[in-house]
Amino acid sequence: APATRLARTVPLASPSHSRLFAEGGRDKRPEDASASDPNPGGLSEWSTGSDDGDSPSNSGGFLDTLQAWAQSPEGRGDIQTYFFSLTLALVLRVAIIEPRYIPSLSMYPTFDVGDQLAVEKVTKRLRPFERREVVVFNPPQAFKDIVGSSRTGKEALIKRIVAVGGDEVEVKNGGRLYVNGQLQDEPYTAENAEYEFGPVEVPFGNVLVLGDNRNHSLDGHIWGYLPVENVIGRACFVYWPPWHLGSEGLY
Repeated sequence: APATRLARTVPLASPSHSRLFAEGGRDKRPEDASASDPNPGGLSEWSTGSDDGDSPSNSGGFLDTLQAWAQSPEGRGDIQTYFFSLTLALVLRVAIIEPRYIPSLSMYPTFDVGDQLAVEKVTKRLRPFERREVVVFNPPQAFKDIVGSSRTGKEALIKRIVAVGGDEVEVKNGGRLYVNGQLQDEPYTAENAEYEFGPVEVPFGNVLVLGDNRNHSLDGHIWGYLPVENVIGRACFVYWPPWHLGSEGLY
């Protein structure tokens, strides 16, 4: 009798329980996705990322990419090309040719405000300066004494050589220029000077420079002679704007 009562109290296993026991105690029902996903939030790739730099959250990714590029054959070639070009540009700028910008009307009509020109720096070492040449130069001390230190700084000036060492210069007869007693033909000037100057003799090792816009130029008739060692170079051609392109009136 006791055995009979015990058998009645133990329920029989249902078909689903039978499958559960047969599969090792796990119910693999596909409709219950949360039962098989240990991380239903889906952030396992970010929260458990390695420290090898491949994680999107790694702030050193750009530097690693840059370093890899610099160590690659293409990167080394690009770096060599860049430094070669930079060195060549610096050599050209310091020793051969440099650009200059016209900020005023002192050389009008040869140059207008905003014109950009090339100044070559080689021939000043090879041949002496001549009359009519346009030169760029560092202002002498006499210029600095007149305008004060506030304007000078690294400012360079541009004027035209009208006389060289040993020449006798005079401005007379309605503002006309005479060199060694000869009236000079100056088609590049804006107008005749409204002042008289000289006669003076230019010391050797110096030149006398005037602006083409004779009545609106702070030049040699005010501050005197220009030492040739102050000359940076000769203006050789205008390259901007395009409609002023060329070297007309520079020699």
